[in-house]
Amino acid sequence: MVRFAAMRYGNGRYWLFQAIGWGSFALIYIFFAFSFDQLKTTFFLRLGVFLALGVFCSHLMRVVIIRLGLLQKNLNSQIFQFFIITFALAFFVSFLYVETLVLTGLLKNNDTELLNRKGYSYWFNIWLLVLNNAFLYFLLFFIWNLIYFVYHYVEKSRRQQLDTLKLEALVRDLELKTIKAHINPHFIFNSLNSIRALVDENPQRARAAVTELSNILRSSMQTDKVERVPFERELNIVKDYLALENMRFEDRLRVEYEIDEDTLDQPVPPMMLQTLVENAIKHGISKQIGGGVVRIISDFKGAYHELAVQNTGYLNGYSSSNEGFGISSTTNRLNLLYGDKAKFEIRQLSPSLVEARVMIPFDAN
Repeated sequence: MVRFAAMRYGNGRYWLFQAIGWGSFALIYIFFAFSFDQLKTTFFLRLGVFLALGVFCSHLMRVVIIRLGLLQKNLNSQIFQFFIITFALAFFVSFLYVETLVLTGLLKNNDTELLNRKGYSYWFNIWLLVLNNAFLYFLLFFIWNLIYFVYHYVEKSRRQQLDTLKLEALVRDLELKTIKAHINPHFIFNSLNSIRALVDENPQRARAAVTELSNILRSSMQTDKVERVPFERELNIVKDYLALENMRFEDRLRVEYEIDEDTLDQPVPPMMLQTLVENAIKHGISKQIGGGVVRIISDFKGAYHELAVQNTGYLNGYSSSNEGFGISSTTNRLNLLYGDKAKFEIRQLSPSLVEARVMIPFDAN
């Protein structure tokens, strides 16, 4: 049904262009005839025959182009066959035009004299008349074909661009969903390990940890359906997660917040901050005998919303471009959502402090 409607719309537009094109030619032809005082009944009859054959053969030319699949061939084949078709149909329609005028007696006086010349055969004179009119038809068909091919080339390019954009959007959406699907199982795995460590040691704390985990999972399920959430909501998830981890690390984990309240309404990718905090604990705090600090910073820096997670630890060759799920997922999500407008880096801020910093531009939110 949709395809039929599209074809009907395309045909309607095609016939509209046909009417505009041949109508414009008729108006120009009438204007010049009026200028030379040649507007007679036979003139309009000849013009009617000329236009009828022109519309018929140009439509026939379109059918030939479609049947040959000319628009799908390479450029060299298109150009070669374009000239062959135009040349052949120009002579064919010119022959029909001359024969129709001869049969109906609508030839102009000078054409009649040329046809009845003595010393030359009838068909030779017909050929001269056909050749004379074929040039005009060839010129008109050449312009017709040129417009037809350019129109379809532009339409094809436009459709390809739309298809490319749709494909890119689909791939982008699938990649974001894939990243989100990785985040939740990864987070659950680490959280369950924390709870398992508490089961035998302190069942009461383990039950509290399960409650914390359920809160986090509920929040993550709600945010999994969107690409961006308010930073305040993301921060609440992180606080729940850190409360859970604090049960495992106890005094070994110290948490500090440096939050500009004006940044709480800023949209950020869901679970991104939580992933960076999780990464800081896994690769930083858990490897320090005496534990360490996790500091979360949110502030405005110029045209950017700066998010930073600092933790006690050492990079040891760990970079922002090639290692670790937390790092790779953050990089991929920023690229998918913001392109090259967002910035992300992880660095050794001091001899014992690592910083992962995300810069999200305001104009991309």
